[in-house]
Amino acid sequence: MSAARYSVVVPTVGRHTLPRVLRPLLDAPPEAAPEEIVVADDRPLTETGPLPGTDHARVRVLRTGGGGPASARQAGWHSCRSECIAFLDDDVAPPDDWPERLCADLASMSPEAGASQGRVTVPRPEGRGPTDAERATLALEGAPWITADMAYRRSALEAVGGFDTRFPRAYREDTDLALRVMDAGYTLVGGERECVHPLRGGGRWSSLPAQRGNADNALMDRLHGRHWRDRVGEGPGGLRGHVVTTAALAAAAGAALTGHRRTAAALGALWAARTAAFAGRRVTGGPATAAEVTDMVVTSALIPPLACWQRLRGEIRHAGASPATGVRAILFDRDGTLVEDVPYNGDPDKVRPTPTAARALALARRAGLAVGVVSNQSGIARGLLTHDQVEAVNRRVDELLGPFDVWRMCPHGEEDGCRCRKPEPGMVHSAAAELGLFASQCALVGDIGSDVDAARAAGARGVLVPTAATLEAESRVAPETAPDLEAAVLRLLGGGAP
Repeated sequence: MSAARYSVVVPTVGRHTLPRVLRPLLDAPPEAAPEEIVVADDRPLTETGPLPGTDHARVRVLRTGGGGPASARQAGWHSCRSECIAFLDDDVAPPDDWPERLCADLASMSPEAGASQGRVTVPRPEGRGPTDAERATLALEGAPWITADMAYRRSALEAVGGFDTRFPRAYREDTDLALRVMDAGYTLVGGERECVHPLRGGGRWSSLPAQRGNADNALMDRLHGRHWRDRVGEGPGGLRGHVVTTAALAAAAGAALTGHRRTAAALGALWAARTAAFAGRRVTGGPATAAEVTDMVVTSALIPPLACWQRLRGEIRHAGASPATGVRAILFDRDGTLVEDVPYNGDPDKVRPTPTAARALALARRAGLAVGVVSNQSGIARGLLTHDQVEAVNRRVDELLGPFDVWRMCPHGEEDGCRCRKPEPGMVHSAAAELGLFASQCALVGDIGSDVDAARAAGARGVLVPTAATLEAESRVAPETAPDLEAAVLRLLGGGAP
């Protein structure tokens, strides 16, 4: 059985370990090499320095603007055309034969398998027990479906919309995706390949910011029910204990303020006992240095109320959360997609919607998605149209199919070298920014290759709806196609992927 064609996506914030991740991919023999290597640069756009190890012709860097790992991975797979997408963290150390072993894992996948997970190993500290922060990294060894080394079929990602970009951290976004893929009828399998994940300490106080994960757990509860942990073989977590400890502290303070000294003393003793027991569990098995013990005592007092506060924030923020659709906005090409193509049309009376345009837009709007238009209008640069004529046609489109949440138009010709004219990504980025989104949260639907290429360059999801103007080669290389606009929107909503 031959291996599936695959691409590799590596989200990064510029770690110095990135070249180590890329080296085996670049040195792989031709029969095992990835079709594409995409580095999703998720640094803020203000950081423009080069990324280490990416100065190679086979490495494509995609700027994603700081939306977090879920958004970066989403943009990465959107921009790939391969049958399978392998995700690697930017600090793992894949061995030299990782590409060959991945190919073997993909070749052994059954048709119903949606993904293959690589084994992750974490080296132990020498001559001492691991710190509390290091134990968090060691837990990755047994964590199911983590994207430190995880390869998904593109069809599975399409079916569920990929990563949910509402998860802002490298926490729970991979579990959420795995559960949705399994809910879609796929199985997830373990592979034989292996990666080493470095032992990260994270700093003496890293356990405090880590409590933000409680907000993500609130979103998981909303999306998958209270028993989702059972499905991934994970324990119940410590939130209930933190609630009891925090309640004891709050009640002790309240009793003290109201003059009930004995009650305050009893509740204070309960709080102190629970805090000491919590600190003791965290110290056990660790290096037991003075600094570690001090950190455990201090943070064990702070973690329970902080965890409760973060959970409350998550419950409020995600109170109305609905299942992810994958995209939050759909941008449409105008001519040939939303309306019949009339070359260089400046006459509003000639505007005719395509057969399923109105139904497609109604579907998107009912699903709560923003809708917009991104259109090349080179007739302005060529002197065949005026800005006023184009605006008059746009107003007619808006009357027939609107209102649209955003409009973007490029008046330049091919020779102008602008960054907004499709297949360049400028209009996609600009429209997404006006909607308050990242490009990875958008899809672009069009009828020619430049539409799909603009989506790919921006990290948006691209769907081609072929017409008489579509070249056969454009249809052949498009990552996703649909017979009409209504089918394209259904596909993006998770109802049309095979």
